[in-house]
Amino acid sequence: MLPDNDGLLADLKIEEQPSKTFAMNHEKANMTGYCDRLKAIQQAVFLILNVERYSCPIVSWNYGVELASLFGQPKTYCVPEIERRITEALMNDDRIISVYNFTFDFPKKGVINAKFQVDTTAGTLNVEKEVSI
Repeated sequence: MLPDNDGLLADLKIEEQPSKTFAMNHEKANMTGYCDRLKAIQQAVFLILNVERYSCPIVSWNYGVELASLFGQPKTYCVPEIERRITEALMNDDRIISVYNFTFDFPKKGVINAKFQVDTTAGTLNVEKEVSI
């Protein structure tokens, strides 16, 4: 028999935690101050898309994206897989609501440029990711 909770969860309030983090400066390869909200989520998207899943022992296996296994595969296989894998990787972050509107370019042999939009709790991001195949 399960115990009666007597309304213990009735007054439970869920609060959104701040997303304040160190601000990355990509040009100088250093940290410069702090960022929050949309800028912090944009930085998280960048990091998720640039960490190969299962390759770094200090981060969770739920973090990162699996793109390395696409190397050598045909474009017809890679395009839908890139969309699926990017969406799956980004949806692990609870600040991201949806990933959509993918477009793909093929600027040179062995490279696919994916452009897409990410709806977040703080706004919408336009993201671009280059994938070597």
